[in-house]
Amino acid sequence: MFDSLTGKLQGVFRNLRGLGKISEANVSDALRDVRMALLDADVQFQVARDFIEQVKVQALGQQVIQSVHPGQQMIKVIHDELVRLLGSENAGLERGASPGSILMCGLHGSGKTTTSAKLARYLVKQGRRPLLVAADVYRPAAMDQLAVLGQRIEVPVFVKPGEKDVLVIAREAQALARETSRDTLIFDTAGRLQIDEPLVQELVRLRDLVQPGEILLVLDAATGQEAVNVATHFNRALGVTGAVLTKLDGDARGGAALSFKSVVGKPIKFMGTGEKPEDFEPFHPERMAQRILGMGDVVSLVEKAAEAVDQQKALELEEKMRKGIFTLEDFLSQLREMKKLGPMENLVGLLPGGADMIKGVDLQKSEREFRRMEGIICGMTPTERRNPQILNAKRRQRIAKGSGVTVAEVNTVLKRFDEMQQMMKKFGKMQKMMSKFGGKLPAMPNMPFGR
Repeated sequence: MFDSLTGKLQGVFRNLRGLGKISEANVSDALRDVRMALLDADVQFQVARDFIEQVKVQALGQQVIQSVHPGQQMIKVIHDELVRLLGSENAGLERGASPGSILMCGLHGSGKTTTSAKLARYLVKQGRRPLLVAADVYRPAAMDQLAVLGQRIEVPVFVKPGEKDVLVIAREAQALARETSRDTLIFDTAGRLQIDEPLVQELVRLRDLVQPGEILLVLDAATGQEAVNVATHFNRALGVTGAVLTKLDGDARGGAALSFKSVVGKPIKFMGTGEKPEDFEPFHPERMAQRILGMGDVVSLVEKAAEAVDQQKALELEEKMRKGIFTLEDFLSQLREMKKLGPMENLVGLLPGGADMIKGVDLQKSEREFRRMEGIICGMTPTERRNPQILNAKRRQRIAKGSGVTVAEVNTVLKRFDEMQQMMKKFGKMQKMMSKFGGKLPAMPNMPFGR
């Protein structure tokens, strides 16, 4: 996420940390590099200029804190201004009357349909009962796509094939929502390859009919400041209430995220970080600023883990580890729990300095190894997973053949498991010994495949 911008800013920070004092000369040098980094990230020119001016005023007006290094103070000023530029705080959705409406708009290809489904899933987790409405009457595949996504996330979808009037669709969807006690309608509207007046007027008529509490503009984060030009046009016509940035897992440069709030005056409310329905998060300006500056986002990592990991299973597994009865069944369970958290690259990126940690590391190779390990363990019978000591040469040959790997790879997985099992047994013995003396060992450390 914004890898290029992050790398350039971290280069500036390395120079800032060596400052003995803050002066107009070294501040100007540093900010010139920051300005170039912002422009390279396709941040709008006026926004980049105002940002630099604000940082300069704040930095030169700061009183030196004796306990804080001057270079670190400068970094904090940049961080605080970045948070302000992104919107200062998370802006939630307006609930409005029930059933309320959310209008999703944007250009074709920005990800409106997928984002509509992601938002519906998010609302379900918030205790709401959404209804997805297929209001794109020009792209038949959009209706089919929304129906499939709705089925996947178990949210009903109102589809009226053949109907070309979005107002008719909206009225019938509202009636259905009242009949089925649905409290939020999410309208997936039509997009175009470029903004045209008929599209805008159709959206205006739909807005006037449904009176939405939220009009969310879906923006492709990879389009840079061009996304802001699109946002300005939609805002003038519809009065958008916020934006959703999509495709942040791709080649996003940062221009859209850093320019939107300043130019349009509306907050970014959500962001899409992948293709799966769960790859959707509220937009927190402070957390995003920390990610951009390479400081990680531990809070989001903890929230992601809390949502994905079954706490009861985790506690049961920890108890098994303490007793030294860790089996290949448990090993397989941990591999699958890790997969729920998403790609390893995304997880490491949420750690402070994570981008530096993974430089030169082939994470895709690591992901493939995890899948191969899972395949090997799945190639065993339940009895073999519970009693790996019975895995003789003949059984290992069968497992290798069944999972499409070599016997050497099966042996490697078993060796890793054996090392892990021995460590668990030692930990359990140490805990028993400490308990005899009234002591207590700290909580179980995170293992390579731990929770």
